[in-house]
Amino acid sequence: MKQVLIVEDEVKIARLVRDYLHQAGFDVIEATDGPSALAMARAEKPDMILLDLGLPGMDGLDVTRELRASSSVPIIMLTARTDESDRIVGLELGADDYIDKPFSPKELVARIRAVLRRAEATLGGGEVVRAGNVIIDIPKRRVTVDDTEIELTATEFDLLLTLARQPGRIYTRAQLLDAVHGVSFDSYERSVDAHIKNIRRKIEPDPRRPTLILTVYGVGYRFSDA
Repeated sequence: MKQVLIVEDEVKIARLVRDYLHQAGFDVIEATDGPSALAMARAEKPDMILLDLGLPGMDGLDVTRELRASSSVPIIMLTARTDESDRIVGLELGADDYIDKPFSPKELVARIRAVLRRAEATLGGGEVVRAGNVIIDIPKRRVTVDDTEIELTATEFDLLLTLARQPGRIYTRAQLLDAVHGVSFDSYERSVDAHIKNIRRKIEPDPRRPTLILTVYGVGYRFSDA
């Protein structure tokens, strides 16, 4: 049984999410603030964290930053904030997905399952993708650049793999979303930009002048075939 840590200070929302996750077959643990969430994540090592951005004191962005310093646990942010920049910052810090409040509990469960599938996905046959100086070991979900192992979230890994499988092919944001989510959400297309920025920060010699993942202005992205 997969364990999900809910970090939410609103009791009614936490109870609603907990009940739906229990019905969906998940084990649930809960925290109501940032420090206790970090302590619980480190002690219990949950399979997934649902993280409210609007926590008292230490907010969800700070929690994500602390978690990503030592863990690649999948994170879905829950947010009632209307400022898109907060969501983008969260994704750039390493969150895998976000969902706006109020949300459909059924959609939330579906998104949890999708992110967990990406985190667990392995392909047989010892397949390895090589693109330039980037080596992607698919069964081990391991990425190395110039013999240095790179830590990626599940979403980042799948985006990089999609691009690197076909260097030179131009992908729209909707196509990339479809590749990692299984369905494209128009309202989430900008989240691709945040994930790409994060991947570039990890694999590019100079993220401000990328040579591996290239922007095709007005369209999307492609992996360099040079």
